[in-house]
Amino acid sequence: MSTVATGETFEHPALFYRTAQEYTTQTVRFVRDGLAAGEPVAVAVPGPNLELIKAGLDTDAERVVFLDMTEAGRNPGRIIPRVLRAFADAHPHTRVRIIGEPIWPGRTAVEYPACAQHEALINAAFAGRAATILCPYDQAGLDPEVLADARATHPLLITQGRAHLSDVYDWQAVLARYNERLPPAPDAATFIFAAGELPAARAFAVEQARRLGLTGERLGDAELAVAELTTNSVIHGGGQGALAIWAEAGQIVCEVRDAGRLTDPLAGRLPADPHQTDGRGLMAVHTMADLVRVHTAADGTAVRFYLDL
Repeated sequence: MSTVATGETFEHPALFYRTAQEYTTQTVRFVRDGLAAGEPVAVAVPGPNLELIKAGLDTDAERVVFLDMTEAGRNPGRIIPRVLRAFADAHPHTRVRIIGEPIWPGRTAVEYPACAQHEALINAAFAGRAATILCPYDQAGLDPEVLADARATHPLLITQGRAHLSDVYDWQAVLARYNERLPPAPDAATFIFAAGELPAARAFAVEQARRLGLTGERLGDAELAVAELTTNSVIHGGGQGALAIWAEAGQIVCEVRDAGRLTDPLAGRLPADPHQTDGRGLMAVHTMADLVRVHTAADGTAVRFYLDL
């Protein structure tokens, strides 16, 4: 299997597999093709699959960067900046090759929309970059809807070792479809804020998160993330907003709603420009949170982040 085109082109194939043997054969071949071409290679997949690839590579594994995607990509919103772009940007003068598996059986229905949007946005984040990112999909373990989305977010599809162009490739449509309105929680504690209430909003978030069971470093994460989002609302979202916080399925959930509209779908998903002094707030939230969901429309934007208890 060879999917790499030479020059400054980005390749984003989806690999559909059914068995561990098929997975290992295809991914190991992909890695070894990259090593033979002198390309830096990274593998970011769930732990058990990580071990399959390491074992298949034998001593060649020493030449590859490995990351457990269940940890590095727990929040899909930080995969592009912290995994994919971090590796690609560390090798700016050569083509890179990456295996990234952000969607696996066990991802929840709450997480999946962010996963699908992540796969769509890879195409925008790497446009014109000399990189190949192979995304494996477990045909036996994933829902048909997930596999259908994969065919729409990847221009090249690999099935049983054979590559062909997708005839339904339309990543923008997937991105728009999962820009879902986030239903309000009926038992949330709420706080309306403007510029003068930013310190009070942070204090409210800490008090409520502590009451709901958040402790230690995670409490600091909640405070900082709320500070970033509420400040963004005051600056970019009409000068005021609404903060809500509640517990749900073993997580603390915080949401900030305002009247602004988020026009850049890659906001918070690209490495920060060292010369840029603003625009880092959403990136910080993605870095700290276990999941971030965003809905934006003409009537405003809601950013919801989740922290495991």
